[in-house]
Amino acid sequence: MTLSEINDKVELNKRVLAWSVHLFTASGAVVGLLTIFAIMDHRWPAAVLWMSLAIIIDGLDGTLARRFQVEGVTPNFDGALLDNIIDYFTYAVIPALFIYEAGLLPESWALFGASVIVLSSGYQFCQMDAKTADHFFKGFPSYWNVLAYYLLLLQLTLWTNLIIILICGLLVFVPIKFIYPSRMSRFQKLTLFITAVWGLMNIIIIFQYPNFSVGLLRFSLLYLVYYVAVSLYLTMHPASDKVDPPEAPELPDEFGYDKFQSDNNY
Repeated sequence: MTLSEINDKVELNKRVLAWSVHLFTASGAVVGLLTIFAIMDHRWPAAVLWMSLAIIIDGLDGTLARRFQVEGVTPNFDGALLDNIIDYFTYAVIPALFIYEAGLLPESWALFGASVIVLSSGYQFCQMDAKTADHFFKGFPSYWNVLAYYLLLLQLTLWTNLIIILICGLLVFVPIKFIYPSRMSRFQKLTLFITAVWGLMNIIIIFQYPNFSVGLLRFSLLYLVYYVAVSLYLTMHPASDKVDPPEAPELPDEFGYDKFQSDNNY
């Protein structure tokens, strides 16, 4: 096999991997569709499990995209736009439908509450700095699927549910930095571990539904306390800026500096 053939094979493998990552991201739309089917049939455990799968896909696709450098391999395809479209669908539209269809809001205010979710999330997703340069979410990061899950199980009053939705909708516009667990630089290992434990607890709870352990559900709420506490702490105590090394002084030509640079340019 010639060197050219080897290079062609390598490039083909890169393209296959890149498009596979895009397909993996796009599969979130299919999962979202299956969630809608479950919601319309009032199969709440199935709907929650499908929403959970969508979260897992969203949590992995970015890591895979960076690992296989898909942006450089498929420069004419906007993977970030695809991700945002599917995230808006699965993190905002579907939870709004879930909350509306499950009767978790006062009947006369149900459409209003669902509208708060999709409108505030539409604003959040279109902000240029919705994901900050230091890998945080700015404002409430549209975790409406998580909220829908807890509203279903906690069985709070319908008016309390509406107030919680209004507060979260307002938090979209508050410049608090919420942590992005897979990309945070501080407390990442601890956060990922706690997130995994929290996810396992909730899988157990949903498989037990409707006869789930209330104690386990309440214990799982500690993760939300941790998430908000760490987000507030890192917002108030940002990482120190790195100091760039001083530039090398510009030497005059008589020292032969330019020649030295060209001779040592590897």
